[in-house]
Amino acid sequence: MTPTNRNMMGKITFYEEKNFQGRSYECMSDCSDMSSYLSRCQSCRVESGCFMVYERNNYMGQQFFMRRGEYNDMQGMMSMGMMFDNIRSCRMIPYHRGQFRMKIYERENYGGQSNEMMDDCDNIQDRYRMSDCQSCNVMDGHWLMYEQAHYKGRMMYMRPGEYRSFRDMGMSGMRFMSMRRVTDMC
Repeated sequence: MTPTNRNMMGKITFYEEKNFQGRSYECMSDCSDMSSYLSRCQSCRVESGCFMVYERNNYMGQQFFMRRGEYNDMQGMMSMGMMFDNIRSCRMIPYHRGQFRMKIYERENYGGQSNEMMDDCDNIQDRYRMSDCQSCNVMDGHWLMYEQAHYKGRMMYMRPGEYRSFRDMGMSGMRFMSMRRVTDMC
């Protein structure tokens, strides 16, 4: 495998116990249900690429962004604002080269004020005078949306596509106030 191809792939290894102990499961793509491989996940290593991990099967529940590095205590890490202590599914974020474009809307079904973004936004209230973001259309690139300004709080991974209602996606009561591009710096 050439170095260029290696950089375009992701590899993450999950461990049942803290400090990379116990049974392990190596993953280089999406996995909708890890329960057949591991009974729990207490640590993991991201060798390359970027991943979103989810608290429930089928990419549901709270999400957490993981980039290259070692995470020897998932429970300790998750206490930094996350409220789950186990990983049940993961999604590899594909490498993206090119421009980033997303249109955000104040209301569901593309209603209310709208703005097109091509770069990170740490606070939509300050930049666009928008008090909320309830739908979006991701045209190019992969994005992380955060419930609080300055990339804090719960997050949601957005790949290219139309998102008419975040509430219908199980994100009721969640407001998105900042957005960040997932760049090749993973």
